[in-house]
Amino acid sequence: MTIEKKLEELRKKTKSADLGGGKERIEKQHKAGKFTAMERINLLLDEGSFQEMGKLVVHQSRDFGTEKKRIYGDGVVTGYGTIDGRTVFIFAQDFTVFGGSLSGANAAKIVKIMDLALKGGAPIIGLNDSGGARIQEGVASLGGYADIFLRNVLASGVIPQISAIMGPCAGGAVYSPAITDFIIMTKDISNMFITGPDVIKAVTDETVTMEELGGAETHNAISGVAHFAAEDEKHTMALIRELISFIPDNNMEDPPVKETSDSPDRINEELNLLVPDDPNQPYDIRKVIQEVLDDNYFFEIQAQYAKNIVIGFGRLGGKSVAIVANQPDHLAGALDISASDKGGRFVRFCDAFNIPLITFEDVPGFLPGVAQEHGGIIRHGAKLLYAFAEATVPKITVITRKAYGGAYCVMASKHIRADINYAYPTAEIAVMGPEGAVNIVFRRELEEIKDSVKQRELKVKEFREKFANPYIACEKGYLDEIIEPKFTRTKLIAALKMLENKRDKNPPKKHGNIPL
Repeated sequence: MTIEKKLEELRKKTKSADLGGGKERIEKQHKAGKFTAMERINLLLDEGSFQEMGKLVVHQSRDFGTEKKRIYGDGVVTGYGTIDGRTVFIFAQDFTVFGGSLSGANAAKIVKIMDLALKGGAPIIGLNDSGGARIQEGVASLGGYADIFLRNVLASGVIPQISAIMGPCAGGAVYSPAITDFIIMTKDISNMFITGPDVIKAVTDETVTMEELGGAETHNAISGVAHFAAEDEKHTMALIRELISFIPDNNMEDPPVKETSDSPDRINEELNLLVPDDPNQPYDIRKVIQEVLDDNYFFEIQAQYAKNIVIGFGRLGGKSVAIVANQPDHLAGALDISASDKGGRFVRFCDAFNIPLITFEDVPGFLPGVAQEHGGIIRHGAKLLYAFAEATVPKITVITRKAYGGAYCVMASKHIRADINYAYPTAEIAVMGPEGAVNIVFRRELEEIKDSVKQRELKVKEFREKFANPYIACEKGYLDEIIEPKFTRTKLIAALKMLENKRDKNPPKKHGNIPL
């Protein structure tokens, strides 16, 4: 065969692979409001940067007539490219080929790209759109999933892992995204569940739609499985690019730095008036966060879930920081099961990838209630405590108002190795609020007084003046400084600069036993 014929053969096979499941299936994908795997990759990566691998792979199955249907690529596109010039590895399931179902060959392509990402120290991004395991291949497809799960675990804390759900993701397939660091779901076209509506109806007699069971809104607002709900596929890709901009390529590197014209010396007088005089009046902690960060920009994560705690990324002096903050505007900022899980996992991600932690604290304690106790608030709250105590990245805490009870300890207090602890003059640091404390400390005394209501008010006032302030904690060294709120930005930037070369470590061990 001449070189011309060999080149022609290559071009023919390449063209066939580029068509995936064929024009008819591509049109069907478009009619469903979905892009193809390659279109998604081109949307996500820098123009012209994608290098495909395994393009001509086909399955090796010979059962149930599958030997007659061998399509190049076998339902997944894999390779590498760049986002803002930084290398990332990617796999995109191709629903036009066997519904994107996972075969042995398909899984091997994903495993290969994951192994390369781990070796190269670069993020791995999965674009999920699959009908699940390829039934015709039986245990080979199940083994393929397990091979992927293992790589997810080995890569955890070493390279960032991001999953986008852009179609169905059911059964065992959901566990790969679940192990990854962040999940973005596209509204209206994506869903995740272990068992579908038909099985649920047959087993439990419950009637539920696919969207109600495992749609983007469900997993963002109710289950907490997902971190973002994108409006459409273009928004999904924009979120991934934005997320990547805040995090390093791997656990051995520092987060990227972005130039800013926002002065590190900027002060904001409005912050002095943001925390209300009434200790029971709510306010939005995000206003404090936004005023402090570069260009007033805060990239919030899991905004719809466990709203009593706020997490996300921002920049201070151009450098990435992670924000964890109690939200007085929801459940008074009390910690509950969901908030503890949300905060704890985020803290551990940031610690693994060298992103400094900034904590804004206004917490009245852990949320009381039978449902919380029976649901294991002790165990779940301990996850957040564990995560903060374990973290060795720079940790800076700002107490804006309440810091009561065990929640004071948990929220990056000096006692669990926070490096710098600030407080506003409005801070209240005590075992509990003045009203509750008076009822316990002076219970017998108040029972013996006729005008106990008036006396209780006086005792509450006395207790508030004595304990509901930051000065005693400062005298004991538990706070490093009481600051005017307007100086928060300058103080944080100065502290981060001081902590640039921080070195801290935990005792040698295989791994700790976080109370899962």
